[in-house]
Amino acid sequence: MAHLFNRNVVLGVSGGIAAYKSAELVRQLQELGADVRVIMTRGACEFITPLTLQALSGRPVHTELLDAEAELGMGHIELARWADLLLIAPATADLLARLAAGRADDLLTTVALATAAPRLLAPAMNQQMWRDPATSANVAVLAERGFHMVGPADGEQACGDVGPGRMEQPAAIAAAAAGLFSSGLLAGKRVVITAGPTREALDPVRYLSNHSSGKMGFALAQAAVDAGAQTTLVSGPVELPTPDHVRRLNVQSAQDMLRECLALTPACDIFIACAAVADYRPADVAGQKIKKGDERITLELQRNPDILATIAASAAAPFTVGFAAETTDVLTYARGKLENKGLDMIVANDVSDSAIGFNSENNAVTVLWRNGSRELEQASKAAIARELMELIAKEFGASRD
Repeated sequence: MAHLFNRNVVLGVSGGIAAYKSAELVRQLQELGADVRVIMTRGACEFITPLTLQALSGRPVHTELLDAEAELGMGHIELARWADLLLIAPATADLLARLAAGRADDLLTTVALATAAPRLLAPAMNQQMWRDPATSANVAVLAERGFHMVGPADGEQACGDVGPGRMEQPAAIAAAAAGLFSSGLLAGKRVVITAGPTREALDPVRYLSNHSSGKMGFALAQAAVDAGAQTTLVSGPVELPTPDHVRRLNVQSAQDMLRECLALTPACDIFIACAAVADYRPADVAGQKIKKGDERITLELQRNPDILATIAASAAAPFTVGFAAETTDVLTYARGKLENKGLDMIVANDVSDSAIGFNSENNAVTVLWRNGSRELEQASKAAIARELMELIAKEFGASRD
């Protein structure tokens, strides 16, 4: 099914009576998964208030070309870069003419010129205006320049005329918008990914941890988004930017991570445990900094909960993917984890190899599942993540057949 998950849609509303339908169109776009920002022309504000569309979209409505509150005052460039799609509905006869002439005399037409995103128009006007040769010529010019069209529809118009020129219904416009994008291997699926290390406190200033950079988990989050998934990343402490369209939850300890994962997994389809979770934590955490004393001290540790096994054993468990970062007998240990923890798939890699271990930009893995395996040769972590997501999507689909 077509969707707009992880897509940024700028909705332009121009000054026609059909502007009242833009409120329902915002809702339809959001139901398909889009993040929506609205631009209104001055004429549009005479038909529907910016406050209405702000309340529905959850974002401020943009009306002015020069925005003193925008970064560097260049609001039109920010919107043009943000957009994955510029959708103009209604697109009046006047707006079509200004777009065809390459005008940039308000915010909406300026964004239309400045964006590299696809542009979709939903014309709306009187039937005679639609039939006029000038409008036909403008539509032909815009089509030649790569603009997409949806509608107009036939029917009774606000002026009492009957004929072509009515704006298409919001559901049809939203569907046309979604149809401009590939749906992806995991369209609309909900994916939770853990990444990075955990930190287990010794005292207020010290902790136990490991060398995980989080790069593989973050690459997987980007690959999941690219595959169309609604993606949540539960990350230990790392210095990495969050991929676009990813919801990120930051945690410190293994217990923190388990708590977040347990809250998320009842509503998720695929759980990918890529984090390097500490197996043990100090049995007692000192309330004050431990002072230097004896040459030797003894530290008592207790086992942390096994996040991956806990999720895999939960009621209505999601499709569960684990990672086995090993230094010896990699495949033997990985196969054991796959079977003992009841996983659907496990990804094994040799972290003793500095070329593909912690903090490196590359990886090479062997993927194991109950009825098969596949080696992924050394490549960038982004490339490995894309290959992994293809395998996960395939096996997830097979498990649901």
